[in-house]
Amino acid sequence: MDVPTAGYAGRLEVLEGPTGRRVRSEADGARIAAESLMPGVPVAAVARKHGATRRQIYDSRRRLRQGQLALPESMAPMFAPLMVEESSAPQPTMRSPKSAPAKVKIVIDDMAIRTAIDLEHLPQVIRAVRASR
Repeated sequence: MDVPTAGYAGRLEVLEGPTGRRVRSEADGARIAAESLMPGVPVAAVARKHGATRRQIYDSRRRLRQGQLALPESMAPMFAPLMVEESSAPQPTMRSPKSAPAKVKIVIDDMAIRTAIDLEHLPQVIRAVRASR
């Protein structure tokens, strides 16, 4: 497709028509772009499967994001119903003054992070910063 390979290709496909190019409907383009957005699916594999180039797939993905293409009904996002259960756990109360947010400045090399954080979460933040170094 868009990557040169040495040796025998194994198959030759002749496209008829005035330009010798494939003409896909917008629904096909949207379906192929949506397939390439699935987790763990490489764009190159989708392009090979459908006889397209990666550039064509990326262009369709861009058009899909901008709303110029619409997903087919079968691929439209579906929503699960929201189920809310009453909790028997005690409801949170007002914060005590000792757990009020503290202003913290974290300096890592030439970067400084200033934030307000609950004191009870401060040890977790310190451990995360240490682990990131």
